[in-house]
Amino acid sequence: MDVNHRLALIQLERAARMLQVSDLPRTTRMQPHVAQPPERLIYYTNHRLSQVPQLKSLPPRLVRGIHLAAMVFPFKVNSYVLDNLIDWGAAPDDPMFRLVFPHPDMLQDGDREVLDDLLERGDEVAIAAEVQRIRADMNPHSSDQIVNVPLFEGASLEGVQHKYDETALFFAKQGQTCHSYCSFCFRWPQFVDSAVDRFEARDGERLYAYLRTRRDITDVLLTGGDPFVMSSRRLADYLEPLLAPEFSHVTNIRIGTKALSYWPQRFYVGAEAEELNRLLVRVADSGKQVAVMAHVNHWRELTPEPVHRAVEALRRSGAVIRTQSPVLRHVNDDVAVWRRNWRDQVAMGMIPYYMFVERDTGANHYFRISLDRALAIYQAAAAAVSGICRTARGPVMSAGPGKIHVLGRLAIGNDDYFVLSFLQARRKEWLHRPFLAKYSADAAWINELVPPEGEDGFFFDRPYAELLAQRSGEHRLEAEEVGHE
Repeated sequence: MDVNHRLALIQLERAARMLQVSDLPRTTRMQPHVAQPPERLIYYTNHRLSQVPQLKSLPPRLVRGIHLAAMVFPFKVNSYVLDNLIDWGAAPDDPMFRLVFPHPDMLQDGDREVLDDLLERGDEVAIAAEVQRIRADMNPHSSDQIVNVPLFEGASLEGVQHKYDETALFFAKQGQTCHSYCSFCFRWPQFVDSAVDRFEARDGERLYAYLRTRRDITDVLLTGGDPFVMSSRRLADYLEPLLAPEFSHVTNIRIGTKALSYWPQRFYVGAEAEELNRLLVRVADSGKQVAVMAHVNHWRELTPEPVHRAVEALRRSGAVIRTQSPVLRHVNDDVAVWRRNWRDQVAMGMIPYYMFVERDTGANHYFRISLDRALAIYQAAAAAVSGICRTARGPVMSAGPGKIHVLGRLAIGNDDYFVLSFLQARRKEWLHRPFLAKYSADAAWINELVPPEGEDGFFFDRPYAELLAQRSGEHRLEAEEVGHE
């Protein structure tokens, strides 16, 4: 059966199901609001910030502060987001506004004042230098990402991270942007000029060569940026080679994206969407699972009608949609938000996957909440939904040693502890090995926690430090060899 025939059958089956669903009372189904797709998508970056029409209704002092923050943090928003997601009557407190517009408070007070003064003086050289200084202090490659880049055939494998044995991350150069940028994004260095290297590969040839030598890799995750900003043909150039028999060990292809929220028409409007759907059907028909890893930070992102059509199109193609988000102050640090987020996702056929803790990078001081509060939000939200909605693991720190799950709190005598465990780890022997950390009401990351009395450190501290030293030495040696050529 050819791809077009299969798509037609799936669409007929879907239509039949929709006829059955339409007989249900409307109150039992999530009600999307109708949004008309614009004829074309209009983008606004930091250089065009003043041209965003809706900002004219906000106080000039706030707009100037946003401009200052956008000099440091990536900023890009499109007309779909402006017209369909943001409640302008509630701005700047609207969570969707905070999600895409960098707020002045994302800058530390002293930095904001210095930038404001330099902008007033019009000193472009000094502004550029100050912006670079601020960015360098924001922990650009959090969680030791730089050591995730494997060495292959005597050189760094550009555009690839391989932190966990089974999963390789691939950063296609053409996908290192997004339809809009999230203000909290931990990959902010991908989108700005800075002294740190970007993760990007011009093509997939070295990835494929690496995969031929690593039969233990079962999952390839295309990430960025957003791979769905690429044309469907370009995406096919990266995916179709993985369908060859020599890559039979790669059984899962994941694609990280925010496009469902920021440009859902990508999946169902026009020839590009049709070509994308045919591509995903080919990948699914080859026997590989296509997992679309959708970033959904708030249930409001799911209310426009185009999102529902996009989800339906992806599911018809054979893709499974899994959702994830960090818990963020000013955006979604609320039990009711997470409860509805998970319920609506499941109602639409998506699978909640992770509640992350905001990483220690960028404007972490602005978005972070304590582990204690994150745990309380997770537990209360999970208790308020049915079992089918409780598939998300959380709260989880995607830290240097691995993904550390905050399982709960435990009282022993007069002492209180967090119970932690690795969901993923750089070493297999660390997995699912519960360990304790002293309870802290304020700690928001693993390096702010301490082990129980009498312990020199956590069990993974020393081997992780040794691993970092080894990897750093390997990369340093490779850099020296390149410099001598």
